[in-house]
Amino acid sequence: MRALVKSGPGPGLEMAEVPEPVCGPGDVLIRVRRAGLCGTDLHIHDWDEWAATTIRPPMIVGHEFFGEVIEVGEDVPAGSIAVGDAVSGEGHIVCGHCRNCRAGRKHLCINTIGVGVNRDGAFAEYVAIPAGNAYVQPSDLDPDLGAIFDPFGNATHTALQWPMVGDDVLITGAGPIGVMAVAIARHAGARHVVVSDPSAYRRALAQAAGADLVIDPTRDRLRDAQRRLGMREGFDIALEMSGAAAAVEELIDNMNHGGRVALLGLPKGPFPIAWGSVITHMLTIKGIYGREMFETWYAMSAMLQTSPALANAIASVITHRVPAADWEQAFAIARSGECGKVVMNWED
Repeated sequence: MRALVKSGPGPGLEMAEVPEPVCGPGDVLIRVRRAGLCGTDLHIHDWDEWAATTIRPPMIVGHEFFGEVIEVGEDVPAGSIAVGDAVSGEGHIVCGHCRNCRAGRKHLCINTIGVGVNRDGAFAEYVAIPAGNAYVQPSDLDPDLGAIFDPFGNATHTALQWPMVGDDVLITGAGPIGVMAVAIARHAGARHVVVSDPSAYRRALAQAAGADLVIDPTRDRLRDAQRRLGMREGFDIALEMSGAAAAVEELIDNMNHGGRVALLGLPKGPFPIAWGSVITHMLTIKGIYGREMFETWYAMSAMLQTSPALANAIASVITHRVPAADWEQAFAIARSGECGKVVMNWED
């Protein structure tokens, strides 16, 4: 089969012919139809410090995908999943026996391994994953939308940490996950949604997804945004999606007392935090990683099924669709920053 492979240490990937994966007794074998590009894939391609210490080539990369089940392992419970089912893949494979797994908190598993990071991934014609990691989708779901349930799940996990009906919400970073968080905040009843990002292209995506106000942090200040919206007491909720030290600093300085902050963006290195403000303003700060398995997935499905407006807003994040054979073009588009989500079609 065709697969996009990290064949050895160093920059680059290659499209190669490799053996089809074996469907184990507890697995499902999936014919991949679409796959989404993630920043993680760019790190693996470029072989930065994180990739060099994490990836063990040779390995097939990719973890955001949608496809069709073509084989079910003999130990998979009958009726749970079947050949022909349309599925998205949860890319975090948990151990099932650590304290958090046994308590039903699988997203906190200390032994998590990642599809396309620690084991062969989904930038291929076929991928095998544990049956419990396959999320069955409606048969008529748009394959492109099915391919981005992983990042959609990150946005949902972050945005729905706390009720936000009537609250003023700040989102720093308008990458695809930040833009999806805009649509979720709008769906969840936020009063004002303000987005900060230096990219004009991505600010436009955020505005189209439902933001009340978008600002360029290289020119505009959050306090001015509050005045423009008639806000008097700072933001109630902040969703940090950029990993930028300057964004976190200004965010903390503009929270209402008792405000709640969810941090998803990964910083490149340590940076100082104004802990005095965190303490005296009684802020709650929570780190977010991945998706709650599978509560986040159920929330995503329910929201899409009940709100065509939300479904359209989430789908609008997909700005480029590229045949898998043109993967180098797909990576170049993703790296440019002048894009939302890039999806590769493995049926072309």
